[in-house]
Amino acid sequence: MDFDLFTRYFLAAFFLMIGVLFSCRVLGQQQRVGYAVIHYGASRSGTWWHRQLFNFFRAAILGICVVRVIWPEVDGWLGILPWLYQPVVLFVGVLLLLIAFGLVSFIQGFLGSDWRSGIDTSHPPPLITEGPFRYSRNPTYLAVMTAQLGFFLALPSLFSLACLVVGVAVLMRQALSEERELTRLHGPAYRAYCEKVPRWLARL
Repeated sequence: MDFDLFTRYFLAAFFLMIGVLFSCRVLGQQQRVGYAVIHYGASRSGTWWHRQLFNFFRAAILGICVVRVIWPEVDGWLGILPWLYQPVVLFVGVLLLLIAFGLVSFIQGFLGSDWRSGIDTSHPPPLITEGPFRYSRNPTYLAVMTAQLGFFLALPSLFSLACLVVGVAVLMRQALSEERELTRLHGPAYRAYCEKVPRWLARL
């Protein structure tokens, strides 16, 4: 089996599917609840820049993955790391991407109509402390970080390493911004929740 070829096609199909599913999820939920569920924050604010940077890298990843199928020579521009570009490493990367996809899907399904992207000050969701939120205050971001690590391993390169580093940094900053807003919205209840549940992951 040519695992290099498989991984090329997998990454292109995977990120195309993510784009379609996310767009359809957003459109469907907005039609259901009657208001926007994607929130950038004030123009040129910290959260606004987080979203712009995240969208830029998301588009770049999709574009690169599709181009790699059509024009494999683009790898020469990505800074491939040969010592990591091995079948077992690529396999682990694919596996992490699938696990992360499952986790994000589960968490969004668990949240249902309370799911938001960004800070929603007009229609703030209730404070949710059950399910995956019993173990992490930011389980979705943890799953996305897992996907970013998976992408790096499925395409070990300087490009994917930059995506990993920037992506994790943006998510960590966004989590802090959202926690400040949740503290303002829910006050003592959220502070009590923070004392019991860590920002990232509790011991299971």
